[in-house]
Amino acid sequence: MRDGQSGFCAVRRNSGGVLDLVAYGRSSGVAIDPIEKKPLNHVAPGSTVLSFGTIGCDLACKFCQNWDISTARAESLLRVEAPPDDIVATAVANRCWGVAYTYNDPVIAPEYVIDVAQAAREVGLRNVAVTAGSIEPEPRADLFAVVDAANVDLKSINPGFYRRVVGGRLDVVQDTLRYLVHETSVWVEVTTLVIPGYNDSDAELHELASWVATELSPDVPLHLTAFHPSHKMLDVPPTPTATLRRARGIALNEGLRFVYTGNIADAEGSTTWCPGCGASVIKRQGYRADARGLTTDGRCANCGKRIPGLW
Repeated sequence: MRDGQSGFCAVRRNSGGVLDLVAYGRSSGVAIDPIEKKPLNHVAPGSTVLSFGTIGCDLACKFCQNWDISTARAESLLRVEAPPDDIVATAVANRCWGVAYTYNDPVIAPEYVIDVAQAAREVGLRNVAVTAGSIEPEPRADLFAVVDAANVDLKSINPGFYRRVVGGRLDVVQDTLRYLVHETSVWVEVTTLVIPGYNDSDAELHELASWVATELSPDVPLHLTAFHPSHKMLDVPPTPTATLRRARGIALNEGLRFVYTGNIADAEGSTTWCPGCGASVIKRQGYRADARGLTTDGRCANCGKRIPGLW
């Protein structure tokens, strides 16, 4: 990188021989969101989080739904001054449950995220990361040491899809997921954007769900969400509701206990069902959650079975 030049991620610049994180303390946007929007269905249902992001990304997904932020190269888009103490103060003032690092991938600015997260923990707030999981082991350990819950994109189970459509590596993401589930206390949920003609075949959906069930855990929630034409894939049609319902059925048949459909209206696929007695534990309509079927200690109110999550 020449002096003054930024890397692919857009947030690191060669400043006189020093690699400078230009996004530190600056955000492209801040909002108060329901935690269900992340999506996290087994974390403090009905609570809110202060969400913020920067610009740039370490991947190049052709279907990116936040492409205006992830592909941005102009520092002028980092228009909100957001030092760690201000982020935390805003979250506290709005009675948020925690802080969410989202909109673009937090792995490209771990120094910033870690400082915010540590400040959040000091006042009793939790930390949520929404990430594609493409990060090396050493910074991964530092970043997730201050994270309480994460939604990780598993964009496909096909390495070729990652190379051609994402610009990344499947094995790196799989390694991150195994690490989080088996070596940390981070609560993990997985999201797959189901794209017609790309990753929606029965064979691929069976393989993906089987991998989550066997390599991670049957208790890891899987969110199967609808694609809408975006960025460089405007010619691809939206995901039909029937496709997501079929995908959910496949995932349940592979042994996953909590499978959700997203970006569509689907009462069956948005409800948390007790794997013990089949009762509805948490009902959702849009981003509104009714958790009257869940006890305060995270059990089914009908049969008492423990529902895994961060309650």
